[in-house]
Order: sequence, then structure tokens, then C-alpha cells
Amino acid sequence: MTLNLPAGAITDAATISPLALFLQADIVVKGVMLGLLLASIWTWAIILSFSFSLRKASKESRKFEADFWKAEDIDRFYESRGKAEFPAAKVMAAGVTEWRRSTAQKVVDRDGTRDRLSTSMSSTIAAEVDRLSDRLNILATVASAAPFIGLFGTVWGIMRAFTSIAAEQNSSLAVVAPGIAEALFATAIGLFAAIPALIAYNRFSHGINRLEAVLSRFADSFYATLSRELEAQR
Repeated sequence: MTLNLPAGAITDAATISPLALFLQADIVVKGVMLGLLLASIWTWAIILSFSFSLRKASKESRKFEADFWKAEDIDRFYESRGKAEFPAAKVMAAGVTEWRRSTAQKVVDRDGTRDRLSTSMSSTIAAEVDRLSDRLNILATVASAAPFIGLFGTVWGIMRAFTSIAAEQNSSLAVVAPGIAEALFATAIGLFAAIPALIAYNRFSHGINRLEAVLSRFADSFYATLSRELEAQR
């Protein structure tokens, strides 16, 4: 059986392609779509770079900690590996630096040395966590704001559809479909930007928390080692 389609059916279908919907939208909806597309591109750039940075920091810190506990001489290990630019090495460097400053005095204040060691390594961990999580706020902002920005485009597109109905005094699908399609497309782009940002934010927050826990355990163990060394100096 042959279906006799209207002559403009194929052409009308083509007008709801993503590119056509963008070109047909008015300046406000175009601005919303472009902003959300740029936010999506920015989000994916952050996701890719952050994935690499976090994976590298976690891998190097774990390897550094394993090598550290195998070392027989802490000072020698510090001289050869302690100047590296990743979190675990910086935590160790903070501890060793404070240890050397505190024990260089003629009379060593053991309680004060312990407090300074703990504070120094804890502040270094906090600084490294802050540095690594610096761009997570961007993902959180995109995840929370993009759906509402897309909703604004949706509302504007629907208003435009109703305006077309009033202007042409015609409520047929051909009149209202373009505006409604533009509205829904703006919502879709908002979700396209928000969903990956939300998933990545939660995943990276978990990864940062795990790395912070690893660094804290390393700092606690190193602190215990230095504390025992301090007790031996009588």
C-alpha cells in the first residue's frame, strides 16, 4: 500500500533538526543555546583535565608512600625524592622542614615540636586538596544552573509559540511546532550540560576525599615516626 504524504512533509521534518532549530530561534533562545553549549564544552574540558590530574596525583602519592616506608634513611630519601611536586611529597617535605627547624635549637620543645609538625602537615594536606579541587566549583555551578537556564529558554520559546498563535489566529501544529521545538531543544541542551557536570562533580569529590584520606594516613604515620624519634632524643 502506498502512502501519499503531503509535499512539504519531508521539508517540514528537516526544519526540526538541531541546526535548523538553532537557526530558527530568536536572539534570546539563541543566546541561551550558545551559552549552554559553551558551558558543556568547558565542562568536558575540565572533566578530561581533572581526570588526568587526579589520577596522576593519586598514583604518584601512593607510589611515593610505598617507597618511603621501604627507605632505610629518611633524610637520604628526602634529599632524593622530597622535592617532587605531588601531594605526598609535599606533605613529607612539610614534616621534614618543620622537624629540622624545631630540632635545630639547643633546647628542643617536644610538645611544641609535635604541635608544629601536626599543624604543618595538616595545612599542607588542606592546601593540596584546595589546589586539586579548585575547578570543582565550576562543575557544581554548571550542574545546578544549566537546567534553569535551559528552562528559561523553554519558557521563552513557549511564549513565542503563543505569540505566533495570536498573531496568525491559527492554532495548527504548523504554527506552534517551531516555537515548542525550540523550547524543548533549549531544555535538552541544558540537561546535556548539567548531567555530565553533576556526575563528574560527585565522582571527583569522592576521588578528592579518598586522596585526602590517603594523605592524612600518611601524615599520621610519618608524625608517629617523628614523634618516636623525638622521644629518643633525650
